[in-house]
Amino acid sequence: MDTTLQKIFDSIVEGDQQAVTENVQAALNDGTPPGIILNQAMIAAMREVGSRFEQGDFYVPEMLISARAMQKGLAILKPVLKQAEIKATGKIVIGTVKGDLHDIGKNLVGMMLEGAGFEVVDLGTDITPDEFVEAVQEHEPDLVGLSALLTTTMPNMKTTIEALEVAGLRAKVKVVIGGAPVTEQYARQIGADGYSADASRAVTLANMLVSSN
Repeated sequence: MDTTLQKIFDSIVEGDQQAVTENVQAALNDGTPPGIILNQAMIAAMREVGSRFEQGDFYVPEMLISARAMQKGLAILKPVLKQAEIKATGKIVIGTVKGDLHDIGKNLVGMMLEGAGFEVVDLGTDITPDEFVEAVQEHEPDLVGLSALLTTTMPNMKTTIEALEVAGLRAKVKVVIGGAPVTEQYARQIGADGYSADASRAVTLANMLVSSN
């Protein structure tokens, strides 16, 4: 790997925001194609972060620090990627369901997906089924991600999937769900396409569902 790309990779894994921004800019100044910076340094680094999390070497705080550093680099890279017409891996609309104001898990999933090359539309928290429907109509995503941290708000995941069905949109998107009380069994029960226990697995799941389209 090119020295500057290696520096971007290392500084994302270490969560060094300043080093990420400096080296992304340096790589662009040197004429490195933005797609190469994204794939070989940034996506590769977030894959390493996910791998370390799954092995128990990283925990949620370390993942957040790395993801924030990656986002700093992405802020510089995004306009150049657009100019170069580099296509995103896929597009996902995410949000915490109605009645639920928890967002740390959702935010981490969003950052990890961005780090994996996805275009992420984050609706925020306390999102009604109708708001999810409107977002799918507007953004035409490949995936919809529903988050809930309370057992009392979990039923709103089912209500949201039903709203997508009523609007005639369910067949056009894959729905993934997650959050502390959510299980694989519940995902099957409400007709979701997938469930993820954590942000790292969410990326693997999203990649799998997009490539199966």
